[in-house]
Amino acid sequence: MTIQFELNGQLVSADTMPGTTLLEYLRSEELYSVKHGCDHGECGACAVLINSKAVNACLILMHTIEGKKIETLESLSNHEHLHPIQETFLRAGAVQCGFCTPGMLLSVEALDREEGEITEESVKDALNGNLCRCTGYVKPVDAALKVLQKNKDEEVQS
Repeated sequence: MTIQFELNGQLVSADTMPGTTLLEYLRSEELYSVKHGCDHGECGACAVLINSKAVNACLILMHTIEGKKIETLESLSNHEHLHPIQETFLRAGAVQCGFCTPGMLLSVEALDREEGEITEESVKDALNGNLCRCTGYVKPVDAALKVLQKNKDEEVQS
């Protein structure tokens, strides 16, 4: 079956077998920020943005993304400059082994795109689906709060 969608800003036409997950497809396309974790939607390692919402790619069948906008961590920055969320996570020491980091970064980006107040509770809720065994979540939550509040302050000033 042939599926058309936008992937990291590029229109894609993909031929896939029925039952192929978005995770399987993205890994076959060498998008390695999308990690193969639990395969049950519980760890967040395979998180991507679909129409700006964070979802687990292991739970998404390819035929359901027809016409949608898919973004992986690769879409947030280039090899020369880090995205502000990436930069803030690094400076705050919120990155350790790195396995969960892409999913966390995309979850924070999805929250940043939403309307509404940024609170510690909203950040914790956004990161809720990301299993991390290294950081204890304190530094990722602090980093997310810092960068999201800065972004909201800049929006108000504009």
